[in-house]
Amino acid sequence: MSKVTYIQYDGVERVVDVPNGVSVMRGAVDNGVSGIDGDCGGECACATCHVYVDDAWLAKTGARTEMEQSMLEFADATKENSRLGCQIKMTEDLSGLVVRLPAGQH
Repeated sequence: MSKVTYIQYDGVERVVDVPNGVSVMRGAVDNGVSGIDGDCGGECACATCHVYVDDAWLAKTGARTEMEQSMLEFADATKENSRLGCQIKMTEDLSGLVVRLPAGQH
């Protein structure tokens, strides 16, 4: 298990244990974290799991794929640290990851 801190748009923090190999999106959805919809179920087809990865973790989460970049074009308010939560799989190295959620997912 690895810990992920989800910081909702209103500043509320939720720390969740997410099994290694499970996505940041699935960890949020399975634990009722408000602000991540995950409409496509993690298929990188909707951008409703948009998160902002804290700068300290950005390099560790890896680079965006072409498909992810394409999907992020549909998301509102993207930034350089924008990622799709479905594309970040938890590992021991990511334990402690901090992500912030945008105001909306559409």
